[in-house]
Amino acid sequence: MKSRVITMFLLVILTLPSAAETLVFGVVPQQSAKKLAESWAPMLAYLSANSEIQIVFATAKDIPTFEKRLANSEYDIAYMNPYHFVVFSEHNGYQALARQKNKSIQGIIVVPKKSKIQSLADLDGKTLAFPAPAAFAATIIPQSTLKSAGIMINTQYVSSHDSVYLTVSREIFPAGGGVLRTLNATQDEARNNLRILWKSPKYTPHAIATAKSVSEASRNKLLHAMLQANDDIAAETLLKGIAFKGFEPSKNEDWNDVRALGINRIEAK
Repeated sequence: MKSRVITMFLLVILTLPSAAETLVFGVVPQQSAKKLAESWAPMLAYLSANSEIQIVFATAKDIPTFEKRLANSEYDIAYMNPYHFVVFSEHNGYQALARQKNKSIQGIIVVPKKSKIQSLADLDGKTLAFPAPAAFAATIIPQSTLKSAGIMINTQYVSSHDSVYLTVSREIFPAGGGVLRTLNATQDEARNNLRILWKSPKYTPHAIATAKSVSEASRNKLLHAMLQANDDIAAETLLKGIAFKGFEPSKNEDWNDVRALGINRIEAK
């Protein structure tokens, strides 16, 4: 898979005009960099070829580092969680471009499959695993729900969704926070040994947004390429690779349901 991804990128780069614009596409590190590159690079190669913009994959070692890079506008385009978008659209000028088609985001709390834990109340006094402090549906929503219910927990941040699933499946932690999409995408070893204890309400999902430095002409080219993928048989496998059914155009106001929660976890420049 890795060699196929590299080959695809080289072919795209060779076929693009020498003066083609280059934009860095940052993906929130919910999973390992290797896994994200394998999932996203083929899709980005497709978008590059169909927008005539060279799109370069990037991520970060962990979510806090990703947040710092967003705060510095280091990504020209970014796939970020709903709360990140609310913060960085207001303070750094990121503008919504698209999101996953016909999709909402839903937080979950998982426990080992054979765990005796049957309700949220059973988590009282226990240490739970979470990806990062500002992970929207995997951390903020579950923690707020538990706090509102008077359930006191200790927290351990383990850097990624996959790390949550792996450590909980191995019973290193009795429970942890995640989202349905990443649970479905995680390795079988972990997923098959987990049980969903709780699901949150649904919210507008992750945003694909552009930095204010990206021109409207480039935004239009990118969006056109994304929408083209929806109806292109050649893109079906690429969309499945990132667990998308397709893309849909988006505007900043689409995340007002998240803004209404009044969350204040991170500061942007």
